[in-house]
Amino acid sequence: MAQQEQLSRWRLILGSEAESSFANMGSGGLSQEELLMDSALGAIYGGPGEGFGPSGPGGAGRGPSSPVISQWLGDLRSLFDPEMVAVVQNDAIERKGLKQLLLEPELLEGLEPDLNLASTLLMLKDQIPKKSKESARRFIRRIVDELNKMLENDVRRAVTAALNRRAHSPLPSASAIDFPYTIRRNLQNYNAELKAVIPERVWFFDRSSKINRWHIILDIDQSGSMGQSIIYSSVMACVLASMSAVKTSVVAFDTQIMDLTPLCADPVDLLFGFQMGGGTDIAKSIAYCQGLIEAPAKTLFFLISDLCEGGNRAALLRRVEELKASGVNVVALLAIADGGKPFYDPETARRIAALGIPCFACAPERLPELLERCLKGQSLDGLAAQGKRP
Repeated sequence: MAQQEQLSRWRLILGSEAESSFANMGSGGLSQEELLMDSALGAIYGGPGEGFGPSGPGGAGRGPSSPVISQWLGDLRSLFDPEMVAVVQNDAIERKGLKQLLLEPELLEGLEPDLNLASTLLMLKDQIPKKSKESARRFIRRIVDELNKMLENDVRRAVTAALNRRAHSPLPSASAIDFPYTIRRNLQNYNAELKAVIPERVWFFDRSSKINRWHIILDIDQSGSMGQSIIYSSVMACVLASMSAVKTSVVAFDTQIMDLTPLCADPVDLLFGFQMGGGTDIAKSIAYCQGLIEAPAKTLFFLISDLCEGGNRAALLRRVEELKASGVNVVALLAIADGGKPFYDPETARRIAALGIPCFACAPERLPELLERCLKGQSLDGLAAQGKRP
């Protein structure tokens, strides 16, 4: 790397306060594009005199205006790659308290989609002004669509691979049509003129098999540390809920219980149904979920939590042990925090794992494999070893 380029990089890292020192080293100064970078970064990381808002007499305390932040966002997106933009946006929220980024509709449209920002936005959703609600939903929708592309096909494949293919019936019934499976088997019969699939054969679910179909329960902690995990869980829940081959229930909890199953038609509606923050009573939520179970041997129960129990930990351990003893397939998935790192109470996690219940963090892209193994009754040791075993 040429000396001038090295000097320019260090000058950008150290900020405008180091300008005179670099001039004494023989630096030729920053290019026009580098000056824009310096200004954009200085707004967040700079010293006194740098940042947003009007300067000069009477300017202090009035805060940044929307046009200034909009211009700053535009500069960021033109100068840096999306990953860097997401990092700086998050630092803007934390270091400068710029909640305007999440509450102004014109600014929301300019934000780079990011899970951390989405989590913050969901926590602030009750403060979002009416004029910004649609922009907020569109911002969340962009992230959900990306996650859906990553997970949907694999989740469907995992369920299809795990379930008994003989569960289809030759007896016709409109309400029992297995639409996803029928469409997949007839894709070769797509009519371009009609823009529709013309099926040669329609597959129906055997009504008797529905009685014994798998029931998947997602019991999701909605405390403040759960943002990313909630987003991933919501997308997976909605994919599962769209499949008639399994029954899906979604329960959210803090110190209160909310059954969000009716919102599973749309992951964005489901996400906005969560009330992030507050205390935690995991035992109380598990007790509610126990009342949903009809056939323990055909029930898959995911406890998705940081396991920071604010209620009775002994009751929590007793409840999960009862579930396992009844024949329910129980898995504890630990919260995923910044950068995909697990966040959890290690003592509670250790004691749950000691009951023979898998307890680990699972990377989002491994969720379909986890689901398939659970439905097939296979060991999760390989997946757990790749996560953070307590």
